[in-house]
Amino acid sequence: MSSNKKYWKSVEELENGSIVEALRNNEFVEAIPTEEFLGNNDAMSSSTSRRDFLKYVGFSTAAATLAACEGPVNKSIPYVLQPEQIIPGVADYYATSVFDGFDFANLLVKTREGRPIKIDNNTIEGAKFSANARIHASILSLYDNMRLKEPKVEGKTSTWSAVDAKIKSSLSDAKAEGGQVVLLTNTLASPSTEKLIAEFIALNPNAKHVIYDAVSSSEALDAFEAVYGERSLVDYDFAKASLIVSVGADFLGDWQGGGYDTGYTQGRVPKNGKMSRHIQLEANMTLSGAAADKRLAMSTANQKQALVQIYNVVTGSSVAVNLDAKFKSEVTKAAQQLKAAGSKGLLVSGIQDKNAQLLVLGVNQVLASESFTTSGARQIRKGSNEKVAQLVKDMKAGSVHTLIMSGVNPVYTLADSATFVEGLKKVKTSVSLSLKEDETALVSTIAAPVPHYLESWGDLSLTKGTYSLTQPTIRPLFNTKQLQDVLMSLNGMSGAYYDYLKASSSAFVSGASWNKVLHDGVNVGVSQSLSGGSADYTAAANALAKSKASAGFELVLYTKTGMGDGQQANNPWLQEFPDPITRVSWDNYVTVSNADAKQLELSNEIVANGGLNGSYANITTADGVKLENVPVIVQPGQAVGTIGLALGYGRKAALKEEMQVGLNAYPLYKGFNDVQSVTFEKAAGEHEFACVQGQKTLMGRGDIIKETTLEIFNTKDAEVWNEVPMVSLNHEEVKATSVDLWDSFDRSTGHHFNLSIDLNACTGCGACVIACHAENNVPVVGKSEIRRSRDMHWLRIDRYYSSEDTFEGDNERKENIAGLSDSLSTFNEMEKAGDNPQVSFQPVMCQHCNHAPCETVCPVAATSHSRQGQNHMAYNRCVGTRYCANNCPYKVRRFNWFLYNKNSEFDYHMNDDLGRMVLNPDVNVRSRGVMEKCSMCIQMTQATILNAKREGRVIVDGEFQTACSNACSNGAMKFGDVNDKESEVTKLSEDERMYHLLEHVGTKPNVIYHVKVRNT
Repeated sequence: MSSNKKYWKSVEELENGSIVEALRNNEFVEAIPTEEFLGNNDAMSSSTSRRDFLKYVGFSTAAATLAACEGPVNKSIPYVLQPEQIIPGVADYYATSVFDGFDFANLLVKTREGRPIKIDNNTIEGAKFSANARIHASILSLYDNMRLKEPKVEGKTSTWSAVDAKIKSSLSDAKAEGGQVVLLTNTLASPSTEKLIAEFIALNPNAKHVIYDAVSSSEALDAFEAVYGERSLVDYDFAKASLIVSVGADFLGDWQGGGYDTGYTQGRVPKNGKMSRHIQLEANMTLSGAAADKRLAMSTANQKQALVQIYNVVTGSSVAVNLDAKFKSEVTKAAQQLKAAGSKGLLVSGIQDKNAQLLVLGVNQVLASESFTTSGARQIRKGSNEKVAQLVKDMKAGSVHTLIMSGVNPVYTLADSATFVEGLKKVKTSVSLSLKEDETALVSTIAAPVPHYLESWGDLSLTKGTYSLTQPTIRPLFNTKQLQDVLMSLNGMSGAYYDYLKASSSAFVSGASWNKVLHDGVNVGVSQSLSGGSADYTAAANALAKSKASAGFELVLYTKTGMGDGQQANNPWLQEFPDPITRVSWDNYVTVSNADAKQLELSNEIVANGGLNGSYANITTADGVKLENVPVIVQPGQAVGTIGLALGYGRKAALKEEMQVGLNAYPLYKGFNDVQSVTFEKAAGEHEFACVQGQKTLMGRGDIIKETTLEIFNTKDAEVWNEVPMVSLNHEEVKATSVDLWDSFDRSTGHHFNLSIDLNACTGCGACVIACHAENNVPVVGKSEIRRSRDMHWLRIDRYYSSEDTFEGDNERKENIAGLSDSLSTFNEMEKAGDNPQVSFQPVMCQHCNHAPCETVCPVAATSHSRQGQNHMAYNRCVGTRYCANNCPYKVRRFNWFLYNKNSEFDYHMNDDLGRMVLNPDVNVRSRGVMEKCSMCIQMTQATILNAKREGRVIVDGEFQTACSNACSNGAMKFGDVNDKESEVTKLSEDERMYHLLEHVGTKPNVIYHVKVRNT
């Protein structure tokens, strides 16, 4: 007998008119927001039929596809019949070079179906400059939807013909009225462009060219010009130095344009028992200071005195110095070692003082340093502080009639930008040729859009004697024009800049054909050394010795590894990139020593959700410029009495709201001097940081970062300095590598991949992190998610500080612990970094364990191991239990908490059609609820295998690459097949410095590390 009894789940169901009944019958709990894609709320009711709903969804998908095609695709590949060189599914590579006035490199650009999607380094002979993190990220800036798309006159959309006519009319008026015409550009380093400018000035005798570098190297340029008669910078070869002494020069960062890390690391890997020694004197903790064997934390005032002392010791002079006693003996010792090194010694300095730079030239001349050569001088900085200051005065006086600006944003970057804006109002016609409608373009008469370098033709002479070409890898996405095309039009020249460039190039290519230079990307000629320079170095030493310490605090301004001078502030990859030293993203902040923080009651603390919070402070310069509520990071290694602050943040114009972060420090950059005397005080409130690394030390865990000294490395057996962990087996201690919970299988058939990471060569530069983003479609999650420890980086670079002066001191302290109570107190104290700690960087990604703990706990077999050594993720199988993440000892798995693609809550590049053009079609864009991690770039390894198979040949060593190994120009990361017994990675796997991370766990990883050796 059937029952008619009614069953209910909750008391709410018993109520009349309950919503429970409605919910039970609805497939979709919330109404489908069809009006969002129809764009007309009245076009339909919310109660549509299933058939109508499917029609609407089909329409929205088609509309999005058409929008994407109408933007870049149709304009980039305007073909009806497919060109032979474009094969769907096959990547094309184009050699090019980039210089944006701050960063420069020789590149290979990977394109798919006409879309540039990734930057690689050009490794052809002569292509010496590799991409840093910012250049790797610049591929995303191509698809920035905030770019200026059309010319604007007086803020209104216009045409190029109208812009051209207005500029020509203004030039005529200026000539008639006797007003100045000024072309204000960044350093161009382009022979053809400089020729065009010379022709422009010849036609307009009232015109002049002023070069402005937002971050100046003017003092070093002035010193070099005074000695050698040419405005250039020395291109130091760090590979030839056995002893490097750096006084305030972060040469592994952005000092003199950067790009020195490749040469530096060549001497840092111990070979035949030898490696270079590096001594660093600095105020802020930098990448160079982190890599140094000996680091002295001192103010710039003390650095100047130290430089004079070095000059005294090396040259035998006796200029009086006023150096703190605690530093004098160490500096004297370093100077004596430098003198003893002779031609194998090298002195560099980043002090913004012409006298300091003269002493560097003088000391290197006396040493006859092999690393110091005047041939092939760098042409990447040409700016003059004096000429820029004079321009502002002329503008304010009303004597500048027409101002044409290209590649500069002085309204943002000039310290006294208010005066510049005031002067700009007196200029009759101001033109800003800019990629974006930035701060300067907004207040200019004409805002003219220029193409991205990947859409442009050009040439570069980055160092004297070299010539490289910039070629477009895609047609211009918007209605843009290059500076060169504008100049040709103003010069009354017909034809395209391409023809002008091709004709001009013959004078610089040393007999090579245009096609060869275009194919190779670079041509190396012969550069003669500049002869016999000299100066009154003793007078420079006397003048420098008279410099005095700042009253109050000394502010040291710098550029961060991720953001640089701020040109790419709208690039989410760079905003989310954790700073190598502080591990903080989405912010700039003032760094302060622990001693000063205690005195001013400034603090950092990790709160309940794992986020890092910190105090605020106010900074006021001697002439009254104030920066309020600056977040504070207590930075180990910061010199007492000094504070550090990064330029490049605080922008608002042409930026998405999410990218409008940080504070603009350029107003403090008075007189283009990166050192300012300031008052510094605590402010109210607490700031929330997005910091990805909570731990501060190793706490003596020597099996994570293994370190030793060169002396021990040379005199002791590997068992001493690369100790194999021991485990208990049948109550006996045996080597962990000899014990296995699992049966092994034969891996000698086919390929078996290993990734080698040399801790001696890793500088923490982060190029690998951004390259991984580009290759593997890694999403950006934003500041609030980073604070919740939900960063999605497949590759992280852990930074460790020592608690004692050295990591060895940490280990000794740990070994001397006596009893439980001593253990608790000692380990608690060891969590605090030393005042001037040693620093180690360690890239960590999925270790691709042969005996992987993640694989055994996955209930749906979503993660599994391949014969080739890669740990696979089947995204469609993954149900997001996160058991694998819990069971991973390396914590390298990331969970998709949200859908990051096409989600307005994450308004980054994956949320608009143009931004998604950068996505790699060979890699899935992951949906919500799956685990993701490093795949060891399986799409790259499989493509290599298939190409070789199709061509019927054996794969040669070096062909197998991952995104990170490809991006690493320092040689820190090497990837290859260990089944190829002649491969480099096989030899590295057998090296006595090799070890595995957490070897005692028994996971048998396919990522290998090499013990860090310090030349102390």
